[in-house]
Amino acid sequence: MSGAYELSLDYVLWAILRVEFTTQGTEVTDYAVMLLYEIEGRTETIRLYDGAHGHNEMHRYTRSAGKQPGTPLHRGTLGDGMRAAIEEIKSGYREMIEGWQGQ
Repeated sequence: MSGAYELSLDYVLWAILRVEFTTQGTEVTDYAVMLLYEIEGRTETIRLYDGAHGHNEMHRYTRSAGKQPGTPLHRGTLGDGMRAAIEEIKSGYREMIEGWQGQ
């Protein structure tokens, strides 16, 4: 089964949390958790957390070079990594956006 949802994190900054996931039974088998930022009429990806290679990774994006190589995020299951990614974005989205703006 697959699912997706978006959550507005900040109406002033136009920060959005987007979650896409696939499950088999109760187990998450793949996911993508993104911090999106609306700027000048465009939607920019600031961070991507995913399980595309069967393990939890985090990708930073820069204004100049786009998606950066993945770094390990969480040693647990993909479900654990997805939940950790959601919490990281919810608690740190302002700093993540500021870092992206400075690049």
